[in-house]
Amino acid sequence: MYSEISQFEPLFPSETGELEDLAYRLVETSARLEGRLSPATLSGIAELLRVVNSYYSNLIEGHNTHPIDIQRAMRREYSDDEDKRDLQIESRIHIEAQQKILERLAAEPETNVAAPDFLCWIHGEFYEQMPERLRWAKGEAEEKAWIEAGKVRNNQVIVGRHLPPTVESLGGFLRRFGEFYNPANASMRGLRPIIALAAAHHRLMWIHPFLDGNGRVTRLFTDAFFYRINFSGYGLWNASRGLARQRGEYKQFLAAADERRDNDFDGRGNLSNRTLTEFCRFFLKACLDQAEYMNRMLALGDFLQRVENYVERRNAGIILTEAGEKYPRLPDRAAAILKEAAIKGEITRGEIYKIVEMSERTGRNVLKTLLGEKLLVSDSDWHKAPVRLGLPAHFAAYLFPRLFPDDVRK
Repeated sequence: MYSEISQFEPLFPSETGELEDLAYRLVETSARLEGRLSPATLSGIAELLRVVNSYYSNLIEGHNTHPIDIQRAMRREYSDDEDKRDLQIESRIHIEAQQKILERLAAEPETNVAAPDFLCWIHGEFYEQMPERLRWAKGEAEEKAWIEAGKVRNNQVIVGRHLPPTVESLGGFLRRFGEFYNPANASMRGLRPIIALAAAHHRLMWIHPFLDGNGRVTRLFTDAFFYRINFSGYGLWNASRGLARQRGEYKQFLAAADERRDNDFDGRGNLSNRTLTEFCRFFLKACLDQAEYMNRMLALGDFLQRVENYVERRNAGIILTEAGEKYPRLPDRAAAILKEAAIKGEITRGEIYKIVEMSERTGRNVLKTLLGEKLLVSDSDWHKAPVRLGLPAHFAAYLFPRLFPDDVRK
């Protein structure tokens, strides 16, 4: 049995010099994000990034759900179109799965996120609520098979040119995966966990444990691994956007890492050490690109200027709704209020009245407008509860250029 399970080795690149350099830069760049803005503002941005993560992870699968529609789905506002509604629900489920992962790791911080039961749990959380029409996988000759939530596949599949492990050997492969990539292993020190995660991302796809949903589970596993090792700054960027922006290359590197070794100079395992190393390099560069992007976006001076630009453009009638209509003008001093919320994280309603420099009645009307637009949000309906910066998709698209598809910015 071990001989068969060893067929997906090496599980870690043999030469890691360049990979360690990339991993170090990623650690350094990501860690800088946590000091960019106030914790409350960063928390709101992390919540926005879960929408972004859902959008791009599903985009890799060929499911394109507009970020505005995803945010509507989080409020249970669904389209009358059945296809569109099902994709909205799929996106909502993905976001909720991310949140459940965070909650489980907070409650069980020693969890082995590479363990078979955890991977099956992710799959179950994703598929148990999935609309029925999205729970059928296409097989050979266009036959369809029902996807069992949280269950490994019970039939043989072919993925491109790759023949994944047999049903009988799946358990052994998953156990080996869970043992080797367990973040609690004594070997998981320094930069090694980050490189191991890059390798694990491919090797889990290679095992292809589920009938469908392997890509989504792998990307959610990637998120879980980053959180499990307490990777500073993760959540203020995510891997899925970096991979989706290079979707063609992502799939090419995944396929290449499926190949057997070339010769005696290509490692000692059954699979190619060279192509695994190339995949890890691609993966880490994609992650680094995202961390660098968010560092540029969260530079305080530039961030506040984009807040002001949004208000100016909106009041000039440049920003349009999905229907092509102008948004209503925002009140005077709206930019000052939004910038104050971004800087401080939370502001009291009394502070807003002072910023407006008008009567309290006028201040209440300004606040009502900004809350109605979701440019400010509050955790309570209490009339004295503090407020913080909100990030509806059309606003976030101006604060974070190219974070969303171009058509979000109208």
